[in-house]
Amino acid sequence: AAAMHADLCQIYTDVEGVYTADPRKVSTARKLTEITYDEMLELATLGAQVLHNRSVEMAKKYNIELEVLSSLTRRKGTIVKEESNVEKMLISGVAKDDNIARISIIGVPDKPGLAFKIFSKLASKGINVDIILQSIGRNGTKDISFTVDKNKMDDAIALLQQNTEKWGASNIVSDDNVTKVSIVGAGMETHPGVAAEMFEALFSRSVNIQMISTSEIKISVLINKADGDRAVEAIHEKFFENQ
Repeated sequence: AAAMHADLCQIYTDVEGVYTADPRKVSTARKLTEITYDEMLELATLGAQVLHNRSVEMAKKYNIELEVLSSLTRRKGTIVKEESNVEKMLISGVAKDDNIARISIIGVPDKPGLAFKIFSKLASKGINVDIILQSIGRNGTKDISFTVDKNKMDDAIALLQQNTEKWGASNIVSDDNVTKVSIVGAGMETHPGVAAEMFEALFSRSVNIQMISTSEIKISVLINKADGDRAVEAIHEKFFENQ
């Protein structure tokens, strides 16, 4: 589309557009008329399966508007563009990613340089790290937890175990029975309290949060996999059904 200087690139799929949540799991999910490149890129990266994140990156790079629409109906789809003309919603969507594992390095000496050694070693083997949580050092040690793709968990553990003694850590603990639930929305940049509302929704369904990661337009939490669908429903209800 960019090479042909097209005004629009239409991508036909099995859904009628981009929804506020997976319509197969959340019956009240709404179809969006428009969404920004940045919001769509975050959702695609965080587990929304409607578009591949690389396609959104290319569209953003060459400023080509995308329309996501169904190959089964003639209804209008969702336009992905630089700026949305729709009145800014607080968030644009909720996404869930089950392809996640948490790894914890227990009893790491609390001294400079160890975080660099750990994560540079992982990076050298092509293991991408997402959410990172480091405990406050006590008694000269600290714990470092982070998430990786589930299919990289065994490689990461093997690599860490080779260096555990050298780093002075006491143990490596892993858990792949987790899921990452995220909210995305440009509106949260200027609206305080979004995280509190998300956490309130999770609390209302007794969902415990293990780790938290934030950016300007995204908040992600790591929770038990069994709570995943319930968490998405609770968050969607909080931000979309109570408006």
